[in-house]
Amino acid sequence: MDDFLRLSADTARFTHGAPRAFTFGDEGRLLWFLRSTGPTDAFDSLWVLDTAAGAETRLADPRTLAPAPAPLPVAERRLRERTRLTAAGIGSYALSGNGRRAVFALYGRLYAVDCDGTGGPEEIPAAGPALDPRPNADGTRTAYVTDDALHTWPGGRISPDDGARWGLAEFAAAEELGRARGHWWSPDGLTLLAARVDESALQRRWFADPAHPELPAEDFAYPEAGGPNAEVQLWVLGPGGERVRLDWDADRYPYVSDAGWESATEILLTVQDRLQQNVLLLSADPATGRTRELSRTTHPQWVDPMVPGTPARLADGRMLTAADTPGGAARALAVDGKLLTGDDLQVRRVAGVHQDRLLIEAGRRDPAEQQVLLLDPDTGELTALADGPGVHGVLAQAGTLLLTSADADGIRRSVRTADGREYAPADLSEPLPYRVVPVLERVTEHGIPTALVLPRGHVPGTRLPVLVDGYGGPGYQDVSAEPRRWQHRQWWADQGFAVVTIDNRGTPYVSPAFTHAMYRGFSEVTLQDQVAALHALAERHGDLDLGRVGVRGWSYGGYLSALAVLRRPDVFHAAAAGAAPTDFRHYDTAYTERYLGLPQEHPEVYERDSLIADAPGLSRPLLLVTGLADDNVHPSHTLRLSRALTDAGRPHRLLALPGVTHMTPHGTREKIMIQELDFFRRELGL
Repeated sequence: MDDFLRLSADTARFTHGAPRAFTFGDEGRLLWFLRSTGPTDAFDSLWVLDTAAGAETRLADPRTLAPAPAPLPVAERRLRERTRLTAAGIGSYALSGNGRRAVFALYGRLYAVDCDGTGGPEEIPAAGPALDPRPNADGTRTAYVTDDALHTWPGGRISPDDGARWGLAEFAAAEELGRARGHWWSPDGLTLLAARVDESALQRRWFADPAHPELPAEDFAYPEAGGPNAEVQLWVLGPGGERVRLDWDADRYPYVSDAGWESATEILLTVQDRLQQNVLLLSADPATGRTRELSRTTHPQWVDPMVPGTPARLADGRMLTAADTPGGAARALAVDGKLLTGDDLQVRRVAGVHQDRLLIEAGRRDPAEQQVLLLDPDTGELTALADGPGVHGVLAQAGTLLLTSADADGIRRSVRTADGREYAPADLSEPLPYRVVPVLERVTEHGIPTALVLPRGHVPGTRLPVLVDGYGGPGYQDVSAEPRRWQHRQWWADQGFAVVTIDNRGTPYVSPAFTHAMYRGFSEVTLQDQVAALHALAERHGDLDLGRVGVRGWSYGGYLSALAVLRRPDVFHAAAAGAAPTDFRHYDTAYTERYLGLPQEHPEVYERDSLIADAPGLSRPLLLVTGLADDNVHPSHTLRLSRALTDAGRPHRLLALPGVTHMTPHGTREKIMIQELDFFRRELGL
């Protein structure tokens, strides 16, 4: 392993030591966050920044609390996989309603700590290995989950013993719908809203570690496309044992993508139909469980889920929703159904309210960039808070802002208080080794975003083999001005490749019409746009040698890689396909059906997008990679394709990694890159 890959592995891709998981508390006076002590320290501690004094205090050190780390409870390990959390130590925390007390789980044990650190973290007695603790408004009570049951301390078990899972998000919500939690305290801190999840109708999927045949296999419930989903109910659990079920048409709207208390007498929940063409914001009475519709967002294909913060009720009672401008040119905001923004702004997130205006993240120049803006909810007037080149984000409370800016020069964070003071939370991470300025271009008649990274010191006129690297699938943007995602592509370029990244139609943030072009089919649009964009780039950049083109990717990118050599061997000459969903009939419901519909109703779509039938036609070198502990794209996807290739007599390589999950933690990704580099050097004649 060379120096760059070793450094990347040791620093978790340059993230160890960087502050993360920011939350404001105490009306903006406190900024809580997690951070390890340096670039090779994997164990995150809990910190707080007092914005009145500008001082940082470490409140909880996991190595002091647990000098000998224990295995994570299975439920917490899976929750971390859903939220893509790789850091060790304190993975997450939750604040009391007043923001002055935090609780967290550490290897199944519970702890609470006050913002002033008095007495240090105190352990909270738990009924068993615990996860997802949440304190009430004043921090006097904590709810947590153990053994699929919801408990409080002080108190005990408050969910019934009925065979269901209580207090946690189901797979579809956590993996695909953006809801990773399953219980919420009422404002008075006495009552809980809790999710009840019945997974009894789901099929079971199994994992066994062939490197440890002495260990038993694990299983979990998985919602496969076209099959049953978990049944999700929401219940109000009172302090005296009262139980009230929220009543909505769950058969028609089975997905709960958001929930929470608006006040002591109102709960707001967002529900969706199975194909995600209708999204409803409902108001629920916690005393009776009755619900009423506040807003409805519809789309003939699917309602794009990429505008967090909507739907919502404004302070004056008006409803804020996301909407498309006419013709699908932009993702916009609407107030009481009337468009507030136009075609010149792609709204990405509503971050809250600041100075009586909406605080939003949006793109208004290039889809690779993001700005932070204030939006007047009455006039639509925009005021820039962070508008320079790069990707800018924001967090806000009570007039205090945390602004994050990322560009080719790195990542910077700034806390700005309401009275004009400014602080920067310390970043102890490894500086990014490369300053990468990818060539960003829009190509073809569709304006497809692309990026090109060349070797440092490249001499114009020197022909280079091409490595197509990227495209994470619909819902994910690869071509971005955020600097960390170009570090490994620069490494690949320095090995002698022209590295090309293409965000074909289906990618967010260009326009709704661009995103929805993926509807009812992955393979055709993906491959058509990748090929067209590659040829367009080669016409502009003569050093790209289209006689030697490799393609690599992970997850949907792995699907693209295998698809490319199976169906367009005239364009793509070698592929490394990692964790590829080779047959979407075996992928999850919420993701797959959003784009492809139900397999019972559209079997031809699923057949067209499956790679299995293409196996006999393989004529190019193909490296398949899978983690045998991957509970997102189960290893059976890769193994089915490998078996079909073997049955057809088509040579290929298979790299199966025991104990490796979809996230490939602990330097696994860098070790795979070494294997891939050897493969591409040999197959592309480098």
